[in-house]
Amino acid sequence: MKNLCYLSLILFAMFSMAGCGILGSKKSGGSSMVNDGMLRGVAPGTRYTLPRPPGMVYVPQGNFRMGPSDEDPAYAYSARNRSISISGFWMDQTEITNNEYRQFVMWVRDSVVARKMGYVKAGPDGEEHVDWVKARSLRWNDPKIMEQLSSTDIILPPNDRIFGKKQIDPSKLIYHSEVFDLKEAARRENAGKPLSSFIVKKDTPIYPDTLVWIRDFSYSYNEPMTKRYFMHPSFGNYPVVGVSWKQAVAFCEWRTHYLNAYLDAKKRPQESDFRLPTEAQWEYAARGGRSQTMFPWGNYYTRNKKGCLMANFKPGRGNYPEDGGFYTVRADSYWPNDFGLYCMAGNVAEWTSSIYYEGRNNFQHDMNPDVRWNAKEDDPPLMKRKITRGGSWKDVGYFIQNGTSTYEYQDSSKSYVGFRCVIDLPATSWK
Repeated sequence: MKNLCYLSLILFAMFSMAGCGILGSKKSGGSSMVNDGMLRGVAPGTRYTLPRPPGMVYVPQGNFRMGPSDEDPAYAYSARNRSISISGFWMDQTEITNNEYRQFVMWVRDSVVARKMGYVKAGPDGEEHVDWVKARSLRWNDPKIMEQLSSTDIILPPNDRIFGKKQIDPSKLIYHSEVFDLKEAARRENAGKPLSSFIVKKDTPIYPDTLVWIRDFSYSYNEPMTKRYFMHPSFGNYPVVGVSWKQAVAFCEWRTHYLNAYLDAKKRPQESDFRLPTEAQWEYAARGGRSQTMFPWGNYYTRNKKGCLMANFKPGRGNYPEDGGFYTVRADSYWPNDFGLYCMAGNVAEWTSSIYYEGRNNFQHDMNPDVRWNAKEDDPPLMKRKITRGGSWKDVGYFIQNGTSTYEYQDSSKSYVGFRCVIDLPATSWK
């Protein structure tokens, strides 16, 4: 009798949970079209589940206190502490590395050269597209290929060559993107306008500015980093730098296009867009589920109990190598935070999608807050400030705190600013 009572309670709980939508129901799965006069739903298509991409981790939904977790020494009051709720998302476990960004550069290089060589074919839309079967057959160490390209503007002109060596002109590596501006389309005053009004087409030069290592530091010898950092194999797993906010956005758009082109070829549904994290998403991810802590590893110190520094920054009065790295370090250095994310403090500061505006916290929503502005070329510099987070290898401890915000201009590139991507998918989408 006692066992029957327990069974009755369990069955009652299961039916109650089903009624609340916790267990789900047969209707939620959809069905094929059955002409029996009853509502059965239509599945959107394939049941294919996208595998988890390499190097991304899931950041679960949650609530946290956004803003400084300690005193505001500048009394700026530009980031007040407030309660924020964030939905779940996927984030790169490390900053985008030189190797990963180089894949983007090589893809753009191959596509530009393929068009110059006439390796194109008509697509289903009637437009000419790169014939990637032929493009992948290019042999860059073949003198005949370089000879064919020497008559085009993609090769450096003779006056710009050293010892006559023929090389690709980095300024010709331009990525063409086309995206739909959902923010503009959602505005009430734009209701009824054709879709073409919200398609943004742009061309972005994507090769990193390697001269930042010299430009950022006056009267300082950093020429070896300019010559070697981006292209030398020794720095392949180090975070890419010298990339502007615009170039970081172009990388996200390419990454989306690269994935969805593959899914289209396999007759599978497209996925969400890769993008830069918002300021709130970045801070929530950096905290790793710890509330009101100064650093991703907790309070209050930059060293652990053994005296080891926990991040790559500028400790003390400027002892750069004390933390194990003189400039940047590998993107997977030190200990990850509780979400499994590396270098959310130090190494390189990271671009976010948010505009830097001192009063932004006064009017942002407390649910997935986000303030963006796609500044145009003729906009004043004040409108081109983008928030960077996390501090870098050349910053003091204050800038690597979870709640510290600063900015760089969207068209500038620095030797201490990189980025990582996020994508919006439910936790169960990728196994």
